[in-house]
Amino acid sequence: MPDLPELAASFTAALHGAGIAVGPDRTRSFARALTLLAPSTTRELRHCALATLVSDPEQIEPFDAVFREVFGGPADREAQRGQPGDPARSLRDAVPGRVPGTRKATGDGRDREADAQPREAPAPLAASPLDRLAGRDFAELSAEELARLSEVMRTMVLRTPTRPSRRRRTAHHGARIDVRRTLSASRRTGGYPLRLRRSVPRARPRDLIVLCDISGSMEPYARAMLQLLYCAARATHAEVFTFATRLTRLTPVLRRAGPDDALARAGRAAPDWSGGTRIAECLAEFNERFGRRGMAHGAVVAIISDGWDTGAPADLATQMARLSRVAHRVVWVNPRTASPRYRPLVAGMAAALPYCDAVVSAHNLAALGDFTAVLSAPRRRR
Repeated sequence: MPDLPELAASFTAALHGAGIAVGPDRTRSFARALTLLAPSTTRELRHCALATLVSDPEQIEPFDAVFREVFGGPADREAQRGQPGDPARSLRDAVPGRVPGTRKATGDGRDREADAQPREAPAPLAASPLDRLAGRDFAELSAEELARLSEVMRTMVLRTPTRPSRRRRTAHHGARIDVRRTLSASRRTGGYPLRLRRSVPRARPRDLIVLCDISGSMEPYARAMLQLLYCAARATHAEVFTFATRLTRLTPVLRRAGPDDALARAGRAAPDWSGGTRIAECLAEFNERFGRRGMAHGAVVAIISDGWDTGAPADLATQMARLSRVAHRVVWVNPRTASPRYRPLVAGMAAALPYCDAVVSAHNLAALGDFTAVLSAPRRRR
């Protein structure tokens, strides 16, 4: 895994030496573009850099000169893809600790060697206030700090694996013959079906169901996670529930609420906020009212809770077993697992663990990446 901040700082230092004003904000945007897009060719890498680092058409010519020196040119050479000299491969396999001898333009327009030997990359950029908050536990953040993170959390996408639907689409090598399209096409050949039309099922994302614990022990994390669940509720095929002493469906509330008052409306809709915890009873209600009616069939179910339950562990195990039989995956989000000394000694967590496909912490903004990755995992891993 490459050191993206070091790569971005090294390349932008070479651009700065060529007379292109590149500040910390553009360097951070370039590193983020590499993370999100993961360019696989030199042309894609150039587009990422051009879109984030250049602000004036007059800067394109010196930019291309530096890019050719550092990465070998913007040409999209298929023969170079995946080879040791491919700069896109270096983003995946190498840690670019040094920038190979870059050139910078002199006052008279001539190019001269900047350094005879490879030089060290400049020191990493200072972390912004948002970067510092990303690594802190949600329980340590104030209401104002959570509001700062909410803008980033609303840009996160919760994806689920796909499943075949009942609707079908045309395909060249489908297993089933599309009789209607075949007969329709045969009218052009005098009624003889000279070419068989085939079809395959369309792929649709699996439903996402999130049950969030809002009891007293989970209140700091519940307030942060509801900022993320606001986006999930507004997405297609997503349902959000909260539970403490009772089960509350928040999907209609969050879909009608705006981004600023979503948390306030959720608090008014759930009267048991910061109350006790009855996980087994709430899961039983969900299984009876929603799970058996088809909502949980083939869906990805995420349970956000620390496992503290006032009920009998055997009851929770029974309800988890019922849920796991109909759901595609069951993901348990427990912020307490972030501690290296954590052990599933709580009776509720110990009873639910055998029926979970994955357990993640999601205790801060940086750890939410594990949560989103687990949701999109293609198959069960119990």
